[in-house]
Amino acid sequence: MQYNTTYMIRRLRGTILEVAENKVVLDVQGVGYVIGSPTLKNQFVEGATTTLHTYLAVRETALDLYGFPDKTELVMFELLLGVPKVGPKSALQVMCLATPQLLSEAAHKNDPVYLQKLSGIGKKTCENIVQQLTNKLELLPMLHDSPELSLNQTQTDAIDALISLGYDNATARETILKITDENATVNTLVTQALKQID
Repeated sequence: MQYNTTYMIRRLRGTILEVAENKVVLDVQGVGYVIGSPTLKNQFVEGATTTLHTYLAVRETALDLYGFPDKTELVMFELLLGVPKVGPKSALQVMCLATPQLLSEAAHKNDPVYLQKLSGIGKKTCENIVQQLTNKLELLPMLHDSPELSLNQTQTDAIDALISLGYDNATARETILKITDENATVNTLVTQALKQID
């Protein structure tokens, strides 16, 4: 019987020893695990206790761990591994630029340009991701009712404007979603968002 080592380590809970770019060192009962993770989005704090849902990538010369605080992120990460020419490192880069909600939204809209514009991911990769996810979104039922799926064009344009001003995608989207003015224009949304961010 062949055992799938990918699922050998599925969750780790411990103390964060070190935070670097897209990786953390997690102390689990005296053992330090190096885990690839979107560190900027998750704002890890050294010394804090955290739980990461993990994926073990097995290569001939190495065993690499990838982990996410939210299990939804792990599910999306594993879906990305089914995209042609996207390995674990590339999937992590995508997760650093785009949330599961954004990826799901782009697939629902069947619009790779939308994903590319809001995430900064390459055109061909966006096309492959959207094509792959369109037929697999049933694996993420928790995202179907996400408020981000109902973003209108004004909100999308406002988010794009904030990104062009230098704000990261996550901050721009989160701020715009908090503004409840249904009659707002792109300009008023951006103005209100800038006040909240600053």
